[in-house]
Amino acid sequence: MKLITEEVSSVKFITEGKGANKKMFIEGIFLQGNLKNRNGRVYPVDTLSKEVNRYNESFVQKGRALGELGHPDGPTVNLDRVSHKITSLVQEGNNFKGKAQLLNTPMGKIASSLIDEGVTLGVSSRGIGSLREDHTGAKVVGEDFMLATAADIVADPSAPDAFVSGIMEGKEWIWEGGALREQVASHTKRRINTLVSQKRLEEHKLGLFQEFLSNI
Repeated sequence: MKLITEEVSSVKFITEGKGANKKMFIEGIFLQGNLKNRNGRVYPVDTLSKEVNRYNESFVQKGRALGELGHPDGPTVNLDRVSHKITSLVQEGNNFKGKAQLLNTPMGKIASSLIDEGVTLGVSSRGIGSLREDHTGAKVVGEDFMLATAADIVADPSAPDAFVSGIMEGKEWIWEGGALREQVASHTKRRINTLVSQKRLEEHKLGLFQEFLSNI
């Protein structure tokens, strides 16, 4: 059984309601069956259909289908890193269309702020299962596949740029969140200043962003 993640970028972010009732959602294709993806893997649609039915019954319908911001290293959903709740996951042909609501959690607020800053976000499914190679060289996901989450939120390369700007400009979404958050942000700002003076910031932006997310 291996940890398997697949990124999908064909999602959109929509806002419903206004003022205190404003809610932000992710909507789009979360999973795709019978298609060789860019990682060279194929998910048989029957395998996905069976697993999505289990996931819906055990998690979505009970309000327990959660996802994180970023790429965790294992199959567990870490509650302190949750950014959104998946509210629906429906099969449409070989695709599985999902909808998720961003939550008022530290990670949910960061995801919302990245969107407000113009960063493009996508989703990535995360699960465990076996793989076998077929006659075309594709890695076919086995019937033992189990979803940990139908969607984590992943950022495109513009996210670290927005993050560095937010650190240097004192943006609320980065700095506000208690003493620990402020301490981590201050440490990151000092490192940015050092890297700028060494003309090495560009190559370290992504690492700084990921380190910040893992430390707050």
